[in-house]
Parts: sequence; C-alpha cells; structure tokens
Amino acid sequence: MAEYLHRGTRAIQRMVEYAPSTGGLALWVRHENLPPGEDATPVATDGNTIFYGGGFERLALPAQVGLVAHEVLHIALRHPQRLRDLGSLVGDVDVQLFNICADAIVNSTLGHLAWLTLPPTAVHLEKLLAVALSISQPVEKSLLEWDVERLYRAIDDRRIGARGGSGRQSRHQRGGGDGASQDGGGRPNSEQSLEEARRQGAREDGPRSAQVRALGADMARDLRPGSDSKIAPEREAEEARAWSERIVRAHAGDGAHSMLRTLIADVPHARTPWEQVLRVQLAHSLAPQPGISWSRPARSWIANQGRSASGRRLPFTPGFSASKVVPRLVLIVDVSGSIEDQLMQRFAREIEAISRRLEAALVLIIGDDQVRSVQRFEPGRSDLAGIEFHGGGGTDFTPLLEEAGRHTPDVVVVLTDLDGPAKLRPRWPVIWAVPESCAEAVAPFGRKLTLS
Repeated sequence: MAEYLHRGTRAIQRMVEYAPSTGGLALWVRHENLPPGEDATPVATDGNTIFYGGGFERLALPAQVGLVAHEVLHIALRHPQRLRDLGSLVGDVDVQLFNICADAIVNSTLGHLAWLTLPPTAVHLEKLLAVALSISQPVEKSLLEWDVERLYRAIDDRRIGARGGSGRQSRHQRGGGDGASQDGGGRPNSEQSLEEARRQGAREDGPRSAQVRALGADMARDLRPGSDSKIAPEREAEEARAWSERIVRAHAGDGAHSMLRTLIADVPHARTPWEQVLRVQLAHSLAPQPGISWSRPARSWIANQGRSASGRRLPFTPGFSASKVVPRLVLIVDVSGSIEDQLMQRFAREIEAISRRLEAALVLIIGDDQVRSVQRFEPGRSDLAGIEFHGGGGTDFTPLLEEAGRHTPDVVVVLTDLDGPAKLRPRWPVIWAVPESCAEAVAPFGRKLTLS
C-alpha cells in the first residue's frame, strides 16, 4: 500500500462511497502510520489523529472500514478530550472503563451498517446496559438517552481497598492519566502488589465495574487521552461546537444512509468557558460610558454652524465627553467556602487582567458572616493570588454586600459556595462565582457563574 498516503486510505474511500456526508467526517481528521515497534494495536486515536499500526493492513477491507469509522466517531464525539475533562472534574477516572463505555456507544451507532464489519469482540451499548445495569431497551432508545459521561458514572462503582486509604489522592495521582503506574485507573500492575496499591488508596472494582471490565476484556484500548491541557478553553469550546455542527449536517446529508443510527445523546455540546462569560459581563458593566456635555456642542451642530440647509436656526445639540469617573469593581471573597488553589489562581489572574485592561479600580472585601478585611487597589495593581481560604464557619452575605455598597460599585463579583443568606438586594449587578462542586446551588439574585 505504498501508493497511499496512509494505511486507512482505502477504508476512507469506501466510507465516502457508501455514506458521502458522514463518511466524509474522516476528511477532517489527521491520519498517521505508526512505525514498527509502536504499532501494538491496529488503530488508536488521541482525539485529533488516527494512528495506524502494521496489523491494520492485514485486515479485510470491511474490517478496516469498521475500525476507521469507529475511530472517526471517537474523534467527532471528542471522547479523548472528554476523558481528560472528566478526570479534571472527578479526580480518579478509570481509563479502561471509560474506553469501554465510549466503544459501546460508537459500536451501537455503527451497528446498523452492512458495508462494514466490527470486531467480533466489540461491546455494544444495549448489551452493556443489560449486563451492568439490568436495563433492557431498544438500541435507538439507549442511544438517545446515554452519553459517555452518564454511562461511565453509572457503571463506575470502584471502591477503596479493604485496608487502604481514604480515597483522596494527591494531585499527581488523580485524573485521566496515561496509566503508567496503574492498569485501568486503580488495579495494580505487575510491579505493584495489591497491598501497596491499597496503601496508596487504589480502588478495587465493584460488581458493575467488574462486569463491564470483563465484558470488554478482549477489546484493545484505542483512546489515548494525550496532554492537551495547555489548549485555551475558548479553543476547546470552539472545536466542540464545530464537531457538533459537522455531525448534524453530515447526518442530515446522508439521511437513511448515515453512519449515525440516530442523532445520539453523545453528540458533544459546546460550553462557553467561564473566563469568557466573566470577561463579557465585566466589560459590559465596567466600560466607561460617555457623558452628555451641555457646555460643548455636538460636532454636527458646529459643522452646520447651528443652522439647517434652509438657513433656519437649529436647537442646541449637546456633545459628549469621556467619563471622568474610574469604573469600580468590588470583589467579595467568602473565606468560609473552599476553593482549590489552582482554580483560585485562574480566577485571580482573570480578575486582575480585566481590571487592568478596563482601567478599573478594585475593592477587595474578605469575610464570612462579617467583614474581615477591605483592601483597595488602583487599576492594574491588584494582587489576588495570595488570598487564603480557611474553610468552615458560617456565611452571611448581608454585611458583605452592605460594605460593597459603600464603595459605589459598577459591578460586584462574589466568590463563594452560596451557603448563606443575603437579606440585601442591591441595585448594581452581582455575579456569583461558585466552584463546580456548588453548581446546583441557587443564587438569591443576580447571575451565577460556575467555575470549572
């Protein structure tokens, strides 16, 4: 196959022949042949590229098409990126279990096509639901109800070993890692004894996890989460939005011949990053507004010398002058809450950048059930990185909001867990910035912004 650019060329041609629109999704994907020694699996993906091993060439064409279509849908549905994102939210994600869940959704999505074949060991969503969750329903209904995150959370019942640990792991041990020290996110590998794994807080399979792991034991792990943590959240959201639109358009274009059995629940949904929402909201509230100046006529009035084209005298038209007032942002930090250091640093950098760019003065109010500290900063001179969250204690937002009102703010941002009363409803806009763990809390008024 030296005449082809990569080993999957013939399979893609077949996909485009039978399903021009959904098969054409493969043309948005990068393709790369793996060199000898790195090609243990026929195909794999990191969410952007499909990697072809040497064994891929030895497969029959329908089997090649099945594998390429499988990987294309992994990329279109952004499964590797969502594996990484889920790890950042819940801490400990079992890569193998997540891979089986993602494979089950993709295999059931492709299962209606006669012009490709899936591996005989392929796990389908309807079988996984029946075995692990005792749910028996048509595949179309399952695809409309289950996304990969919901499916993973439903089957992940792993627990801490009988004689080990508290379940809390250090930050370098958590997340959707590459499995270098553990096989499948918690089971000890050949170099690690069970006792050592228990001491380190490793998790052991519960009944559902064990059943799913056994169900997918013969499947190759084809998701490689990679390390895309440096990609800007705005770019991540834009890519998710682009793939969602491509899937919808392609499915509509192919109709009954679509590679997608139905518009599945697992289609990626773009979520605007909280940084972007915060920037837009604060920019709208803090941007200097021009004021009317009755001592200065408008330029159009001067240009016409105060008269109309017929020579009649025009009424005086006031001009505009730049606002002399420096916009003021008040930041209230509820120190009774608990926010991770990394999230606090991101939030602090964002607030500092916004106040510097908009030349806004910043008033920092720290408190819980009463005001503990008030600090004032000139535009661009704030230093929020050193704020300490002590945790515990009660909160009453009333005295904190009363103190904010004394500084005539243009907008107030409250960094909190929303656990406390607010008896004062101010006239100025309020943004409640809460961590992901408090996303379900209800704000008493204003706008709630979830920091994730």
